[in-house]
Amino acid sequence: MRGSVAGPGTVAWDPAHGTLDPRALESLDAVVHLAGAGIADERWSEARKRELVESRVQSTGTLARAMASAAGSGGARVLVSTSAIGAYGDRGDESIDEASGFGRGFLADLARQWEGAAEPAAAAGVRVAHPRIGVVLWPAGGALQKLVTPTLLGAGGPLGSGRQWWSWVSLHDVLDALVFALGRPLAGPFNVVAPEPSRQRDFAAALGRALSRPAIAPAPAFAMRLLLGEMADEALLAGQRLTPRVLREAGFAHRDSDLESTLRLLLGRAARKGTS
Repeated sequence: MRGSVAGPGTVAWDPAHGTLDPRALESLDAVVHLAGAGIADERWSEARKRELVESRVQSTGTLARAMASAAGSGGARVLVSTSAIGAYGDRGDESIDEASGFGRGFLADLARQWEGAAEPAAAAGVRVAHPRIGVVLWPAGGALQKLVTPTLLGAGGPLGSGRQWWSWVSLHDVLDALVFALGRPLAGPFNVVAPEPSRQRDFAAALGRALSRPAIAPAPAFAMRLLLGEMADEALLAGQRLTPRVLREAGFAHRDSDLESTLRLLLGRAARKGTS
C-alpha cells in the first residue's frame, strides 16, 4: 500500500519519493507490479504526459532498487513488471513479435523508460519479466466499456479508417499470463495478446454482432484528433499486428482466442463452453 503505515499483510511505500524498505520484501517470493496512471483516462497535456511517465518509472524504479537491496538477504527473486504494446509504436501491417524492438512515439518512449527502470533488480540477479499487454477486453473498464454504449445506440463503427490492427486480449488471459510468468523462466518482454489480432473495423463489426446492433458509423480521424489530440493518433488510430510468440513457445494456453465469441462471453450474450 502507499503511505507511511502498513497494516497486516501490507507493505508501506512511497514511489513518488523512492522509499520502500528492502526488509519488507525479504519474506516475499515474487512481486507483480501493475501500477500506472490510465493512458486513455484524460487528454494528453504536457502535465498529463509527465504523470503517465512518472507514475510508471518512479514506482518501478523504487521497487527494483528495493528488490536489488533485498536480493542478498533472501528477498523476492522474481519481478513481473507490466508494460504495454505501445512499446512497438505504430507498425502498420508489419507482423511483429518480441524481437521486433521498440518503435517511435510517446508510448514507445514511455515503455522504454518503464521497462528500463527495472534494470537495478535484473542487475542484482532478480528474474525480471515485462508483460506487454494489448487492448484488454473487460466490460467494466477500458476500451470495451467505452465502445459498448455508442454501439448499443447505433453509433458504433470503425475508428478512423479502421484498418489499424488491434492486438486484443481478454482480462481472463491477462491474469492467467501473469500467473504463468511467475512459475515459468520467462525474462524480458513478452506479448500478452490473443493469438490473432483484429483490424479495428472488424473489431467494431464483431462488437455490433455481439450486441445485435449495426456498426457502420465511422468516427472520422480528424474529429478524433480534434477531440483527443495526440492520444488519438497513438492510442486509437495506431496499430500493432502482434503475435504472442514467447508465451506460445513456453506452452501458454489462451482461454479466449476468438474475438466475437470472447465479446459475447464478456457481455453476457453467451456462456463459456463447459459451463451451465
